[in-house]
Amino acid sequence: MDVADFEFELPDELIAQEAAPRGASRLLVLDRETGATRHTQIADLPTILRHGDLLVVNNTRVFAARLLGRRVPSGGAVECLLLEAPGPDTGGAPDGSQPRRQPPAAGRDTRVARALMHPGQKLKAGAVVRFEGDSGVLMAEVVDRHFYGRRTIRLWAEAGGDVDRLIDALGHTPLPPYIKRGDTAADRERYQTVYARVRGSVAAPTAGLHFDDALIAALSERGIERAEITLHVGYGTFKPVRAGRVEDHVVDPEQYEISEDAAAAIAAARRDRRRVIAVGTTTTRALEDAARRGHGRVLAGAATASLFIYPGHDFRVVDGLLTNFHLPGSSLLMLVAAFAGRERVLTAYRAAVAERYRFYSYGDAMLIV
Repeated sequence: MDVADFEFELPDELIAQEAAPRGASRLLVLDRETGATRHTQIADLPTILRHGDLLVVNNTRVFAARLLGRRVPSGGAVECLLLEAPGPDTGGAPDGSQPRRQPPAAGRDTRVARALMHPGQKLKAGAVVRFEGDSGVLMAEVVDRHFYGRRTIRLWAEAGGDVDRLIDALGHTPLPPYIKRGDTAADRERYQTVYARVRGSVAAPTAGLHFDDALIAALSERGIERAEITLHVGYGTFKPVRAGRVEDHVVDPEQYEISEDAAAAIAAARRDRRRVIAVGTTTTRALEDAARRGHGRVLAGAATASLFIYPGHDFRVVDGLLTNFHLPGSSLLMLVAAFAGRERVLTAYRAAVAERYRFYSYGDAMLIV
């Protein structure tokens, strides 16, 4: 299957640079059986879904993963995008490999993470960067170099203290690369779902950005249930498909966890033949990965999703999908096409372009049922 089969024309002005107020986005509804579409509003979701439907949402929370600092001692500007929440510094890389590095400094609370850094060519192993603000000073040392500009870095608070707290205080909201503006104070709140609870993502599960408390209450009043899972979204969600053939692409792994309550709610919905509606591609990936591991059952527990969903995938859990509009030729568009059919999805996308829907993370929504 050719990646070129998932391209479509999108005018630049339809790429949303600002988010609409929660609960105010437009909604394109696609019937996955007939291909019929209709245009409505996200606020109408309670009347579109059925009593007894189970909405499954991703409650991950985005952290301030973009850091701006200065190289030590030259003072040259450095931009650092953390690709994951920093983990314990055990002397190895976050993935368990062993990069070329020194052991953790005695008595220092250090953390380790993968990152993209600019200017990459000057930041070799041993380079030190200082991130400073009113909240304190965060230090970083490059300990290894990887492909595509990636680094393994060690982080610590200069005066001691909580590294995660300093990152959140000094960092910037990691807006997607197609939002061509700097982040603002408003983005700190708007680039989170209202139910975000578990810190760990560098990109928002954007289908959830449409919900406000009033919409969630209206869904509950209609007898539409909700369950929460956690999948920490990595920068790989923006990873371009460089292969010519879909089957040759490899997605980046992402950590997820499904609670006992969520697993029980999903099992009950399936037993009662009620629909499971995934809010977002991240939720879909976690549920389908868990079902593959559980031989058709979604089991509680933590795991790593390495599943690449593209046309031909046999969906075992998800009966409906609420999602945003995705990039041409992207793995996320391929997932949506796997769920509803490539031609039907691309036809719906062309209709969205004609109707001037807003695309990508801060854009409008699409419901496939």
